[in-house]
Amino acid sequence: MRTASSSQPYSILPKIHGILLTCIVVLAIAFTSGCGSTTVSSAPPATPASTSVTVLVSSTVNDQFPRLGVSFTSIALTNKAGKTVSLFTSSQQNGQAIEFTHVNGNAEPLAAVSIPQDVYTSATVNFGPLSSIFSCVAANPDVPYGYEIYVNPPISQVAVNFPNPITVAGTAMGLSLNMHLSPTTGTSACDGSVPLNATLSLAPTAISSEPTSSANGLETNLDGQVSILNTAGNDFVLTLADGQTFPFKTNGSTLYQGVSGLSALTAGTFIDMDAAIQSDGSQLATRIAVEDANSTNITAASGPVLSSFANAPVVYAFGRQQQGYLLNPTQIGFFMPYDVSNAVFQISRQFSNLQTLPFPARFDTTSIFGGQNVYITTHALNLGPNPTYFPASTLTLMPQTINGTVTGISTSGSFKIYSVELAPYDLIPTLSTQSGMSYSLNNPNTVLVYVDGSTKLFNQAQSLAVGGLLRFNGLLFDDDGTLRMDCGQVIDGVAE
Repeated sequence: MRTASSSQPYSILPKIHGILLTCIVVLAIAFTSGCGSTTVSSAPPATPASTSVTVLVSSTVNDQFPRLGVSFTSIALTNKAGKTVSLFTSSQQNGQAIEFTHVNGNAEPLAAVSIPQDVYTSATVNFGPLSSIFSCVAANPDVPYGYEIYVNPPISQVAVNFPNPITVAGTAMGLSLNMHLSPTTGTSACDGSVPLNATLSLAPTAISSEPTSSANGLETNLDGQVSILNTAGNDFVLTLADGQTFPFKTNGSTLYQGVSGLSALTAGTFIDMDAAIQSDGSQLATRIAVEDANSTNITAASGPVLSSFANAPVVYAFGRQQQGYLLNPTQIGFFMPYDVSNAVFQISRQFSNLQTLPFPARFDTTSIFGGQNVYITTHALNLGPNPTYFPASTLTLMPQTINGTVTGISTSGSFKIYSVELAPYDLIPTLSTQSGMSYSLNNPNTVLVYVDGSTKLFNQAQSLAVGGLLRFNGLLFDDDGTLRMDCGQVIDGVAE
């Protein structure tokens, strides 16, 4: 099912309808047990020790879908004796769907449980009635905005990849639930004529005292609202945008941005943060950023810009994740118009090398463009008349992941510059076909990616060389029509 954009930028929001989909996936892993002698004892069996397990969600996808939302009713492990333990139930996030696109190459906590130490040989994943909220954007010159949003293409199959038994042992460990999508082609995948093949992999992850990536316990750009604050204990409880609730600790090394410290927070404050799983299974907040300190009637949304108009201070954004006042009751949808005339434009302080870049790192009303990932806050009580819509309080440029092929390499000072070719269905070239926008891109299919000594290189299957298909995570800028990325992480790409 699809929705088309309206004929004027100041118009009622289009409605997006979804397809209800329910499926249950059970993967059984065969095992072989050996024979041996048995000793009979009248003593009761010893209770096995338990391990604190943090379930993380991640994704390995290309740029075709700006939103991959899936709801789970339960996730469980089964040992070789047939005994099942629960990793997750829908009550742990109020039945909300988990969004996988924003964790492309990164990780976010889904659940934390204590389960018996054992060898587990199979996994069971049950999907909820709103299991699929897959969305994509396709170019269409016959509609005024030049694009259409398609929702919920059918999924032909969902499998759980569980190639090896998982040994649960020690004080704490992580398990990664990773979403993979097989490549599909262009608009046909958007309008539903080509089914999607999705795979979930479940595998253990390491926990490091100083994690560097999602593979060893690092979680980045967690967006949520503080629900409980305990300054005396140096901890707080955060409700993430997808509904999960987790306690986080702080210590003397926690970095604060936009706020002086933990005592400056209040219950209701929205934050963007990084965290690390500790050896005891707890979560340590390593970075806490506040983009809008006013928690009164606040609503926050993150996702890509869709339109930025030349004739009015109006920005349409795709709310990949949303949280706050306007969602209770629901007064907003995925496709949101904001009045940015009084908004504060700012850049995420997650990257510390902005001043050393060989180009101006700029984000304002003249450089915002379709496809940029932004974090928007508003204190609106309802949808206002045009052109007011929802008055934006802040617009913050956030890191995003692009998937593309390296076509050239150059150097500028301490930076290597990689010319990266995007797929035709990427949001940036798709949205650049719109007329009446506030921006004009010289080559919307190419991004110049800047890599320096602070960039984390996690690519293994693909080399960082001409012809390499890679995913780059960083801040994306429009430099007078040329797309440039300050890159923080490089990982293997996904087939296009």
